[in-house]
Amino acid sequence: MNGISMIQLAKELGLSVSTVSKALGDSHEISASTKKRVLELAKKYKYKPNPFASNLRKKKGKQIAVIIPDIVNNFFALAVDGIESVTMSKHYDTFIYLTHENLEREKAVLEHLESGLISGLIISVCTGREGYAHFQEFYETTRLPIVFFDRVPDLLQFPKVIANNYESSFDATARLIKAGSKRPALITTTEPMFTSMERRRGYQDALEKHGIVFTDEMIIHCTDDMALNYSILRKIFSQKKRPDGIFASIEKYAITSYEVCKDLKLSIPKDVKVIGMTNLRTAALLNPSLSTLSQPAFDMGKEAAGLLIKMIEKKSYAAANDIIVLPNELTIRDSI
Repeated sequence: MNGISMIQLAKELGLSVSTVSKALGDSHEISASTKKRVLELAKKYKYKPNPFASNLRKKKGKQIAVIIPDIVNNFFALAVDGIESVTMSKHYDTFIYLTHENLEREKAVLEHLESGLISGLIISVCTGREGYAHFQEFYETTRLPIVFFDRVPDLLQFPKVIANNYESSFDATARLIKAGSKRPALITTTEPMFTSMERRRGYQDALEKHGIVFTDEMIIHCTDDMALNYSILRKIFSQKKRPDGIFASIEKYAITSYEVCKDLKLSIPKDVKVIGMTNLRTAALLNPSLSTLSQPAFDMGKEAAGLLIKMIEKKSYAAANDIIVLPNELTIRDSI
């Protein structure tokens, strides 16, 4: 067994994590026989205590972990700012972990955090089709308070901070149609996340409301591979019966749409009208300026941090299942 944690040692020995920790530290509170058992098993698995973890534990649980897919996306950068606006004022340390859209990395981060360095987690999940059992298992093992935000799993017992994705996607699609789009397409991820499903539901209901018949071809699935996304969109927009409108539900898809339209000499908004889900501050500087559906990233981070600290400091509130919904902001510019 490689990289065994103190929690795993405790489980195998049938002891509490606190007892194992004290035994490894040669505490006078622990009997000689128990110390011997702990040390023998630790030697067997070549367990080495983490001095960094020990130092953190002495700070009385004033650490919060934030797990996010990336920091390149402007949304997550703003969300972290919002989180730290609260954690700093409450004198909590904040540790940022990036999963890079890798499920195994996400699981590895959780396993690392089982060691008891932190007092709570704020998480935006990475894309993945294997479900979210690893979060449930982490909670059952540690009983640490967890708040999910933006990309949230379908797990009922955890609090969530989300945007009004259904309503705002409905409004964005309706604006494309009212601007003259007869064949608006939705560019979205291939992964079945709650956030993506709500945006798709709002898009399809807006089509129905305005008398446009939905077909599967109107959903364009893209990936995290930007070169592949360019190929997918170029092929679709080279067709005779191409979309005349785009609702890009992820920031990078809007930028790739601009690149494809430029290379195919398609005029925005004359040939293709575009609305992008993005928090890019430079959206107004694009040519033409990009119409945006912006998430309240800073406020989402702020709400998530405030809720987590409430759960940490009020033990009776540790299993909260609140859902906080904040409004997205639709800004119409020259792209429609």
